Amino acid sequence: MSKTKTIVQTYNLSIGYNQDGKALCLFDSLNITLSAGELVCFMGPNGIGKSSLIRTLAGLQRPLEGEIHISKEQAIALVLTDKITAVNMSVYDLISYGRYPYLSWNISLSKRDHALINEAITLVHIEDLINKRLYELSDGQLQMVMIAKALTQDTPVLFLDEPTAHLDLNNRVEIMNTLRELSRTAGKAILVVTHELDLALQTADRIWLATTDKKIKEGIPEDLVLDGSFDQVFQFKGFDLKTGKVHHKPYRNISVNLIGDGHEYLWTKNALERAGYGMEKNSSITIEVHATSNSPLWDLTSENKKTVFSSLAKLLNNLKSH
Repeated sequence: MSKTKTIVQTYNLSIGYNQDGKALCLFDSLNITLSAGELVCFMGPNGIGKSSLIRTLAGLQRPLEGEIHISKEQAIALVLTDKITAVNMSVYDLISYGRYPYLSWNISLSKRDHALINEAITLVHIEDLINKRLYELSDGQLQMVMIAKALTQDTPVLFLDEPTAHLDLNNRVEIMNTLRELSRTAGKAILVVTHELDLALQTADRIWLATTDKKIKEGIPEDLVLDGSFDQVFQFKGFDLKTGKVHHKPYRNISVNLIGDGHEYLWTKNALERAGYGMEKNSSITIEVHATSNSPLWDLTSENKKTVFSSLAKLLNNLKSH
């Protein structure tokens, strides 16, 4: 197995601001890496300095101390959350702006420029949008266009600051899956600042987790869940990250013995716990979940009487009588 190529490396990097002649440090003595072919999600509490770090790595903000080593010049493309005012521009024109840093004084796109533009459009699957004006796009479509614009710069590193903010679930999933695919197919090192914990856990190769002691803890998502790192940083209230569920109190003081498997079992358990029922194998009330070709069925057995239900709503309504 070949060793991944490190593209970005920091050495004792401290970042922050100079305020009234004094240094306000947000992160201190960071030694972190970003490698080709991986998607890294950068997470942490609001206001801790995530955007400042990504701007520093991109060269938009000077570090307080330390060094940033990048494998070659013109290595980074950046997607920020800044609003676009020229909304009458076409999608193709906006994407083509990604090539402008490479153009000569006559600002004429070459065949290679057009090829890179078309390749970026294909990579993010927005062929049907190229003739639209920006004001005609949804927020999710515009974000995909901005990613395509960054891809035209043909850099090995892509930084994105909150690319899924304020988008619906379908758009959030599509963007994160697209970025994961790009890291694989194009071999890019991609760093995403995000609050999308559920998506980051399922798509990221590694997580950079900003801690309250001005450090960053690195690791694969599963390790950071199991060792309690996420719990320490976010201090979840009523949410169990290890199960991915909100904690519900069994306020009805009634337990059931739930039998089944698959996603039907998991959603049945979710409905019962949300409705205030506990889980106990020795309970006098048994619910068995059956997966069928059409929709699930639920057998409720209580006091030697079995009743079959075709929906969870009907099952829960009947349980209330117990």
